[in-house]
Amino acid sequence: VTGIDIVREQIRIAAGQPLGFDQEGVRLFGHAIECRITAEDPETLLPAPGRVEAYHPPGGPGVRVDSALYAGYRVPPFYDSLIAKLVVHDVDRQQCLRRLARSLAEFVIDGMPSTLRLLREIVESEQMHGGDYDIGWLERFLEQRRR
Repeated sequence: VTGIDIVREQIRIAAGQPLGFDQEGVRLFGHAIECRITAEDPETLLPAPGRVEAYHPPGGPGVRVDSALYAGYRVPPFYDSLIAKLVVHDVDRQQCLRRLARSLAEFVIDGMPSTLRLLREIVESEQMHGGDYDIGWLERFLEQRRR
């Protein structure tokens, strides 16, 4: 949301050069939210590797997906269960949440368990839209889902 190329700045610092900007030069442009989609059972949050039958990521302005998935890919049980990162950007938090909800609704990963459905529920929750959550909120949310 700043437009600063952080990797470039890290390389500059490693080369002994100063940062290419100062604090006054940092400006915020909108709001961004990232969802980390994992190959996990949405009820137990335990890793659930398997074969991807269908994969259709969302797209459009302000939507970015980082993933190596494709239909036919077999997610192995040996590594981190992260299978995709969905990042959305918009002018403010509420618009960003709407874009995120739309993007999650469009996202298709079939053939194996994933946290897509859980993330949809979280993003659409009253607490998320109202900013009414704390460090224990997710645990309470998951407990309510199990009932």
